Amino acid sequence: MTAGLKRYQFTGELHFVTFSCYQRRPYLSSPSACALFEETLERTRIRYRFLIVGYVVMPEHVHLLVGEPKVGSLSSAILALKLSFSKLSRQRPFWHSRYYDFNVYTGRKHIEKLRYIHRNPVKRGLVQEPLHWKWSSFRHYATGEFGVVEIESFWTREARESEKATTDLASSPKHRYPTFADARFLRIG
Repeated sequence: MTAGLKRYQFTGELHFVTFSCYQRRPYLSSPSACALFEETLERTRIRYRFLIVGYVVMPEHVHLLVGEPKVGSLSSAILALKLSFSKLSRQRPFWHSRYYDFNVYTGRKHIEKLRYIHRNPVKRGLVQEPLHWKWSSFRHYATGEFGVVEIESFWTREARESEKATTDLASSPKHRYPTFADARFLRIG
């Protein structure tokens, strides 16, 4: 690690992470490259078991707002993500070797970084509205639409709770007594 650069990991905080293509070249400017990055990001999320709160894929860099992995460290997860993606690409080298990491330690910083991520394509003049940039978590937050990358949001929590409730009802004994919740679904009472 370069002198003066300190990373604070294993703190339980979210991390705002930025990494760039080699010499800031626009290697991520094609829809196929962006789609491949999203697929690689999701596979890495599953493997290292970390939450993704937000992301944007720009033509020459990526921003992530992520939780700390349950498997390994954040630096090993980022290395694996970059390595997995670059192996599938023809450009050599693909990534700048380092990445920027900022610990998000308050709710206010969480919102600030998520807004920054989602507004980045608009600020750069790539689209008029954040919803128009396909390679971002903004669409998920705005519409509840689930994409390739699982985003940790109120939409995701609601879907999990609904799925759990359905699973709990399906796995419960058939001879149990009806509850108030059952009455709503069966229109009893």
